[in-house]
Amino acid sequence: MKNCRIAGLILAAALIAACTPKARISGTLEGAPSDKVIVKLLDVNTYVVLDTVKTDAAGKYSYKVKVEKGQPEFIYLYHGDTKIASLLLEAGDQVNVTSDTKGNYTVEGSPESEKLQEVEESYASFLSAVSSMTETSSIARAYINYYRQCLKYISQNPHSLTVVPVMYQTFEGETPIFSQQTDAIRYRSVADTLLTIYPKSKYVQALSREADSRIKLMDIYNRVDSAEELPFPDLDLPGMDGKKVALSSLENKVVFLYFWTSQHSQQTLFNLDFLKPLYDDYKAKGLEIYAVCLDVDKALWASIVRNQGLAWINVNDGLGAASPSVQAYNVTTIPTLYIIENGELMTKEITTERELRQYLDKALK
Repeated sequence: MKNCRIAGLILAAALIAACTPKARISGTLEGAPSDKVIVKLLDVNTYVVLDTVKTDAAGKYSYKVKVEKGQPEFIYLYHGDTKIASLLLEAGDQVNVTSDTKGNYTVEGSPESEKLQEVEESYASFLSAVSSMTETSSIARAYINYYRQCLKYISQNPHSLTVVPVMYQTFEGETPIFSQQTDAIRYRSVADTLLTIYPKSKYVQALSREADSRIKLMDIYNRVDSAEELPFPDLDLPGMDGKKVALSSLENKVVFLYFWTSQHSQQTLFNLDFLKPLYDDYKAKGLEIYAVCLDVDKALWASIVRNQGLAWINVNDGLGAASPSVQAYNVTTIPTLYIIENGELMTKEITTERELRQYLDKALK
């Protein structure tokens, strides 16, 4: 009974192995008898060594690779560090590869592998041509011509996975061939088409993620390009009630941008002895103060603001010296006060209260 159970397990394993989808590679590596061929799988963006196959006395070898239905695999054969074949295999493929040790090869029995070979040869030809060029104008023309060639290939082969490596090609220091912002739309279109045919393919899923990333980046660029240009770095920080107040939203003729901390008694006295009288005198004429407190302890800050009755705009993001506002205005010491007049950041230095009042009298007529 025990032997029958063991036999049953062996039979089941054999049946499972027999039913596992595979592709078969039959190859000849010319000039390399009794040598080794390394089989690698492209796992999205890294190569994984699947096996090392020995050639016989005539340089022949064979290998079976697992390929799930609907999920073709990019398989690469190497002799040492030299790539001797690039294959795109589907379940059930039986391909014949003839290679030499210099990397030249032919493949039969796999239309997708034949297309992949054409793609790689075209790419290698472009890179070789560019490497011999010294004039920027010549390189630019070569790039434009190759870019158009890639677009044509993609449009003619919308259902082929061979378009995936085309989308990731680079040149001149890893500059993507598809480097324009609007190429994000092409990534999305190519990925969506392939997803209808190969929804489980890891290569197509990765391409779809790349398309998402590029679309988001394009959206950011578009928003930046269309955003109103400000003559000063904008800030958008939470006030006493937690609601954010944008510096750019203030329409006053003169705005004091004031960086301070409530932890220094001299700065709290500065509020009462200098800023508050100034604010009371010029608020009605068009002065506003946007006071950025660099305290980490927001409770202490809120308490000081309430106790001193500081009626201007008080904001604090609780990040202290790590606040992005510090970097935006290159604040190295506090208190620091900047003046924004009619939407323009002033560069003129004012060092005394008298000079400041003289300036306000003139600016707020």
